[in-house]
Amino acid sequence: MASLDQPTALERFINGILPENPVYRQLLGMCPTLAVTNSMQAAMTMAGATAFVLISANTITSLIRNVLKPHLRILVFTLTIATFVTIADRFLAAYMYEMSKQLGPYVPLIIVNCVIVGRCEVCGSRQPVHVAFSDGVGQSIGFALALASIASVRELLGSGTWFGLPVLPASWPAWVIMLLPPGAFLTLGALMGVVNWYQARRAATAK
Repeated sequence: MASLDQPTALERFINGILPENPVYRQLLGMCPTLAVTNSMQAAMTMAGATAFVLISANTITSLIRNVLKPHLRILVFTLTIATFVTIADRFLAAYMYEMSKQLGPYVPLIIVNCVIVGRCEVCGSRQPVHVAFSDGVGQSIGFALALASIASVRELLGSGTWFGLPVLPASWPAWVIMLLPPGAFLTLGALMGVVNWYQARRAATAK
């Protein structure tokens, strides 16, 4: 039975979006965040695959939480996550082959994504199904928003497009560096600074 001081389903959902955003606040899932955010299409495909795995794994973990053995829980988490990652990977290969090739090994690497393992441990193995589901949805939205914000900046500045569609004028001098690994680090650092400034300002206003 969940402890009375555990967050509710609504609190889990809201916290996952910004207060406990997996990228900007927890600094988790950095590998796909930096690797696949040079375009919105790749970033949103990764966000969708991660959301499917996260919500499914969190829900299944919650369903079996009362029979989990403490010394086997990480193994069970990994096997559960691997099952849904395989489904997502095969789906992309079957129906979105070009995107599957573009994402390469980063979809299978969802298996070791700390965001998913962490949510199974923190929420899925401790709280009821509806709370675990809400937590998975909130964290998925937070992860998707983080990837979308980084990918938007990188794609716009790097190629003048958004979702592959021209947005900036043809005369825009493309910042090629934004499409390369250094651009990922620069964008992540800048946006993380903005989020931290916003959170600090909110905290100061609340006082």
